[in-house]
Amino acid sequence: MSDRQTPRHPPAGGGPDAGPSASESGPGQLAAEARRYDLHLHLLDRQIVDPDGREIANVDDLELTQSEDQPGTYYVTAMLIGPKALGPRIGGRLGRWMAAIARRLSDDRNPKPTRIDMALVSEIGSAIIVTKPAHEVYQAPLERWLNRYLIERIPGSGHEGK
Repeated sequence: MSDRQTPRHPPAGGGPDAGPSASESGPGQLAAEARRYDLHLHLLDRQIVDPDGREIANVDDLELTQSEDQPGTYYVTAMLIGPKALGPRIGGRLGRWMAAIARRLSDDRNPKPTRIDMALVSEIGSAIIVTKPAHEVYQAPLERWLNRYLIERIPGSGHEGK
């Protein structure tokens, strides 16, 4: 199996070799059924949405883990999002610039890309649907900053005591 074709989840549409749907197996059980996907075609740059259809982010990069019992086989274990994931993928000056700005604006000394575990994925189709609401999965750094330094300081916002 090539690095671009990575088993992990059954197809969203069904078919004779499709694994159980999310409604049949429940969240987190889709990972038990391994399928091959072309990473560029089926995962990278896809929109991630919550169960209500709210957009979360785009898949900027992927975290792969090598199979312990099948050498040369890799599994997608997480989707990586944000400029720390996209910058190295783009490469060149623009990619380094994106990653550097993300580092400078981060609270962490060595920030890592935001990670969305594949166990949260319920469907892979034209969009990738996760099982949790958007606010539980990811909040953009700008939103976090605005909440911390602006919204929480507004009287009546419900955050005055913090």
